Amino acid sequence: MRFTYVHSGWEGSANDSRVFEEAIKDLKHGFPWPPEGSYYLVDSRYSIGASFLPPHKATRYHAQEFMRRSTRQPKSGKELFSYRHFSLLMVIERALGVLKARFPILSSMVKYKQYRQRLVVFACCALHNFISINNRRDVLFNTWENLDVDRDDMQTGNNGNSLESSASAKRRQVREMSNASKRAMGEFRDDMTDHMWEEYVRRQH
Repeated sequence: MRFTYVHSGWEGSANDSRVFEEAIKDLKHGFPWPPEGSYYLVDSRYSIGASFLPPHKATRYHAQEFMRRSTRQPKSGKELFSYRHFSLLMVIERALGVLKARFPILSSMVKYKQYRQRLVVFACCALHNFISINNRRDVLFNTWENLDVDRDDMQTGNNGNSLESSASAKRRQVREMSNASKRAMGEFRDDMTDHMWEEYVRRQH
């Protein structure tokens, strides 16, 4: 449960999609694009792309129906994919839960100027990662590790890849968000969904 990238400084009322787009489009932020063939999981509010894999938009369900104590089973490949996608995204919610529990200052920074609030966020996230790496027995991490986060819809480091030049990063950015890349990732998601469902059905018989 570690943070790979932290983009801080926006007001709390800012639209998440707008913050996300600004982070990946402005090269000065040094967004860490994943290695070729890898991708980030994102929730359904964000656009699909070569490095961003959201769930199927048309699939709506209540995640808690599939939690470990429930007998509810998925009825389609898209429902199964969306649940597994949601389960992995819960790592983000758990990490944020640990962060806020450990650093109450994050919930009461109104007395600080904005530039200082930004630095506080970076410092807390850096300490969070340090503790995660160096203290396997940390009580907060162990408490949140397997916690079921009761949330129907997802709401939702490294300060860039220093080995990637600005020109190279710009080319990568354009390629990642092209229509061709979006179509390719959509096909990849469909293939993954079909494979998951076939395996799931086979194991049920």
